[in-house]
Amino acid sequence: MLRVVITSQRLLLTILTIIVIAAGCGEKVDDATFKKAQAEKLAQKKANATIFEGEKHFANITQITFGGQNAEAYFSNDGSRLIFQSTRNGLSCDAIFTINADGSEPKMVSSGKGTTSCGFIAPDDSYIIYASTHLNEAACPKKPDMSRGYVWAVYPSFDIFRADPDGSNLVRLTESSGYDAEGVISPQGDKILFTSMRTGDLELFMMDIDGKNVEQLTDQAGYDGGGFFSYDGKSIVWRASRPEGQELKDYQTLLKDNLIRPGKLEIYMMNLDDRKPIQLTDNGAANFGPYFHPNGQKIIFSSNVSDPKGRNFDLYLVDVSTKEVERITYNETFDAFPMFSYDGQKLAFASNRDNKEKGETNIFIADWVD
Repeated sequence: MLRVVITSQRLLLTILTIIVIAAGCGEKVDDATFKKAQAEKLAQKKANATIFEGEKHFANITQITFGGQNAEAYFSNDGSRLIFQSTRNGLSCDAIFTINADGSEPKMVSSGKGTTSCGFIAPDDSYIIYASTHLNEAACPKKPDMSRGYVWAVYPSFDIFRADPDGSNLVRLTESSGYDAEGVISPQGDKILFTSMRTGDLELFMMDIDGKNVEQLTDQAGYDGGGFFSYDGKSIVWRASRPEGQELKDYQTLLKDNLIRPGKLEIYMMNLDDRKPIQLTDNGAANFGPYFHPNGQKIIFSSNVSDPKGRNFDLYLVDVSTKEVERITYNETFDAFPMFSYDGQKLAFASNRDNKEKGETNIFIADWVD
């Protein structure tokens, strides 16, 4: 799914379930050292992270990671653990980690090879999924050429894998040529929603949890990705581009080189019975990371719509019936990748608030106030 990386000089979008910040890259983390440092930081942290003026839906924000690039943190069904991707402690690109909701016991669960993206925990907690390039090579893939503007790499060596909660017993679920990533599991545990370039364009697909019975859900030119299920499993929400004219030609030219330019993304949803896309935003900004509220009536997402320079991302809520949008965060840097806990009481998200060093992105959990 896309992700935004913030450096001391500029924001880099970590988005597009691409979305593709890299992983382990053949390097191993010293778990004992890392866990000790994490415990010390947890013991020293404030009771609450910063809540900015206007953030009326937040209470008791807790920071659970400290340092590095951490993003796309998603709750287990009972809210006790999260899975996320991180570049930290000597890693050259992203690896997949799990962590307790209080910030304790972080553990790397990906293979430590290639780059990874988009981890998710099964609703019964019996397995995890994530995307990885490790079958192609152990090292990090080559970064995209920014001489072509700000682009994301859509690595064709990405495939989706299933593993036990500790990362063991890794099983490959996708075997098509080209990009397969951005996978999430339905709350009922029967389907996986993912993005693939198997048709020559970036489209949404759905498959059984063993990788069988693949169905295509979208078919319009442009990027479709970063999808998630509603909590009742009856609908999906995702981000999409719909380029036309010269923009479409540019999109197709970049895609031939496994690249995408993520400047314009709108939020869409679809009822899985009629499978008709419904556009929820139309602001011309970079909107991404949508997630349903458990009540099914609201969707939270990240956008740079309020920043004329397009560098600052905040969280917003959109009503699925009226399409009215409410701003949720007022941080001057970056807030993204939100997910409600299954009971709707908590919100996990990635943020640059309370950074100790420029360029850090950490995971926070807030009590949600309706």
